[in-house]
Amino acid sequence: MPYPGQAWPARCPTVTAVSPRKARRLPSGMARRPRGGVPRGRPGTPGGDGGEDSPALRLGPERTESAPDGDWVIRLVPGAASTKTYRCPGCDQEIPPGVAHLVAWPAHTPGPAERRHWHATCWERRLQRHAPRRRGGR
Repeated sequence: MPYPGQAWPARCPTVTAVSPRKARRLPSGMARRPRGGVPRGRPGTPGGDGGEDSPALRLGPERTESAPDGDWVIRLVPGAASTKTYRCPGCDQEIPPGVAHLVAWPAHTPGPAERRHWHATCWERRLQRHAPRRRGGR
């Protein structure tokens, strides 16, 4: 605090007030130690093809299945990539965000209009749902 009649002390023009967090940062040319987690690949390298938000990383690969009810394209959706609530057409229950499931659509349909989100077990049992069941063990 200056005495009465004195000005504030002059500051050095090359030194600025910096927060302690920014003061701990390493110079841009110095290598940083990784803190763990999954290493991110860079575009153009074998480990990456566009970043974490790339659909190829979030969703599983597409595969085609042939069944009595037609040809279907199937894509597995891991729980980490599931961000919305869907309704499974097999059991009519909700698939909440964060739950792994699959998306299926007819192979001849190019757009997303016919895509349906299914529980994996409901998809596997879809052909058995409408089959008549025998009762009494005969």
